Amino acid sequence: MNAAAIAAAVAARKLSALEATEAALARIAQHNGVLNAFTDVTADRAREQARAVDAAIAGGQSVGPLAGVPFAVKNLFDVEGLPTRAGSKINRDRAPAARDATLIERMEAAGAVLVGALNMGEYAYDFTGENIHDGPSRNPHDVTRMSGGSSGGSGSAVGGRLVPIALGSDTNGSIRVPSSFCGIFGLKPTYGRLSRARSFPFVASLDHLGPFARSVEDLALAYDAMQGPDPDDAACTTRAPEPATPLLRRGTGGLRVAMAGGHFQKHLFTEAVEAVARVARALNATEVIEVPEAARARAAAYVISTTEGASLHLDRLRSRPLDFDPAVRDRLIAGAMIPAPLVDRAQKFRRWYRAQVLELFRSVDLLIAPATPCVAPKLGQATFVLDGVELPVRANIGIHTQPISFIGLPVVAVPVPLSPLPIGVQLIAAPWREDIALRVAYALQEMGVAAAPAPKGF
Repeated sequence: MNAAAIAAAVAARKLSALEATEAALARIAQHNGVLNAFTDVTADRAREQARAVDAAIAGGQSVGPLAGVPFAVKNLFDVEGLPTRAGSKINRDRAPAARDATLIERMEAAGAVLVGALNMGEYAYDFTGENIHDGPSRNPHDVTRMSGGSSGGSGSAVGGRLVPIALGSDTNGSIRVPSSFCGIFGLKPTYGRLSRARSFPFVASLDHLGPFARSVEDLALAYDAMQGPDPDDAACTTRAPEPATPLLRRGTGGLRVAMAGGHFQKHLFTEAVEAVARVARALNATEVIEVPEAARARAAAYVISTTEGASLHLDRLRSRPLDFDPAVRDRLIAGAMIPAPLVDRAQKFRRWYRAQVLELFRSVDLLIAPATPCVAPKLGQATFVLDGVELPVRANIGIHTQPISFIGLPVVAVPVPLSPLPIGVQLIAAPWREDIALRVAYALQEMGVAAAPAPKGF
């Protein structure tokens, strides 16, 4: 059952929240040994929360729109009573979190039930979902393949139908890449839309938190439940919540949709080209709009990410270098050595680039772009060939996501169910217009163009 169906059944007392929770816990116990999506299962807490939801219903109290819905979070979210791992070995030595992350609190206020924390790339600096400390999270459509990163456990858990909703983070593509590889929907909201309070950071000026789901309705329900100002996150907007769920069925009439050109039509395998073409045909999008200097934006995003990340981890790099994933450690060390004038140039370019891209939204409401250049690579695969050039997989999976998160635009990643493996497409909107991206995603879902295919063997 998807989240909307579970919540409706629980509210109507056709299913108890405890029954929904036990079903999720059983499915986790059955399949997590293969998928390796969960690092922590909070079974006792989940049962307690589910019983509280059932008691509220029995007492005639109103319950939230996610009543009884099991969900899980990337293990960089603070979960009361657990050390916040952030995918690392070092963080396991931290004291247990004293309070949940804001977004967990808001999900539970809407009636959802937290069942655990999810595997991720170390310190969120990853596109593959391969963690050397906890092992790789695996793709539910082919367990020999990557789930994507850094929110790989989130993609694996939702794609493998262990939970209907999961939360993750996206700095350079870490929601959109697992969505693409695992064949599910993901939302990277506008920068500052959802609170990041009590989550472990990577790059403060680029970090976003957001949901994964197997349907657009579920994605919107989770997004709406988590909106709202939060004084505990200085970057969080003071805008009042702007619910998207009531707008999903408005359709695409009157919306101006175009394909992102230039950089976004290069560096693609045939599956990515076909996925974008299917979405464009369904939306009657024939116009191609050049996004100026997108390749340079990607380079600037790398500079800012690695320097901010290095600054955050400098003490750990000095005191415990051997406890890092070597690939993460070496990139952070390189970031610590980037000259300050280059960082200044990247930040100045960022302001210019944001202004140029925002100007595009005067003539269009939505841009279509590939989410990943390929379907999920094999676990351990080091290189692939793009445009005739052999390139490292880890560094280039986010080639089409980085120029977008760099300036904080809202994006819905929609799964196109190609055979044998799905692949995602980005629906990119202007700041604060998540509603448009979700409306279009819903229309594509209704047309059957976007869908979360059933996993194989799960």
